[in-house]
Amino acid sequence: MTRRTMGASALVLALFAGPALAQTVTPAPAKDAKPVVVPFELLRTKHMAVTIKVNGKGPYRVIFDTGAPMTVLTNKVAREAGLLQGAAKPSLNLFGASGGPVTAKTLEVGGLKAENVQVIVMDHPTVKELALALGPIEGIVGFPFFARYRMTLDYKEKKMTFVPSGFEPPDVFQAMMNEVSALTTRTGAKAAPKILSPAAQWGFVPGKEKDDDDPGVTVKDVLPGGAAAAAGLRAGDRLLMLDDRWTDSVADLFLAAGFVKPGGPVKVVIKRDKKDVTLTVTPRAGL
Repeated sequence: MTRRTMGASALVLALFAGPALAQTVTPAPAKDAKPVVVPFELLRTKHMAVTIKVNGKGPYRVIFDTGAPMTVLTNKVAREAGLLQGAAKPSLNLFGASGGPVTAKTLEVGGLKAENVQVIVMDHPTVKELALALGPIEGIVGFPFFARYRMTLDYKEKKMTFVPSGFEPPDVFQAMMNEVSALTTRTGAKAAPKILSPAAQWGFVPGKEKDDDDPGVTVKDVLPGGAAAAAGLRAGDRLLMLDDRWTDSVADLFLAAGFVKPGGPVKVVIKRDKKDVTLTVTPRAGL
């Protein structure tokens, strides 16, 4: 696995893991702070969904995640809310990331309005999959918003109560990038190379150019009579996910394929003609 792939993987793990900062900081409530009650929707996946406005635009339905260290919004929201005006290109173009971090002048959740909220703009595969299953979902609200409040959750009434604490969240994105840089420095020069190989026959050839930063890998060729051909995979398809694992590089693809045993049907998500398509591939046994 290359340094670039290792760094990207570490950032993705950090992005959706529980933030250590949220566990160690316990700010005192601000004086005269009044509680605000916000209803939420409990999805069948047990995620909490809320309605937000960004820079006055919306409403948008998002996941409210008390374990997410970043707030992630889709490119659609960013365009409509003007988040990308003057924003620098992100250092890691993961999953179509267009900006990160950028600052939302206002982010409203129910009757709460927070100012200058740090946001990452990307069309994350997890958000896209949730939207396909549960209806429109335009991102995840995380630490840069909820860390400003003391919260109480009432799952029976499906309500959250917020009390402003006066705490200003730190730059979590920079902290994560520092960790990724440190991880690359520690492991990049010393880590032994790892040989990745699929556990079964798939019947297609993937590829990705060095300057290609878009999500997924390109299907260069599909072998006649193979499992991929039988499932309808075509040369030119952009493979985004294999067995619910992201395939942002050829190394990611081989790693994902290494977990799949022959003979079992596997979901493969591709982009074809600018649309996401899900195919079922049954990889075969043999050399």
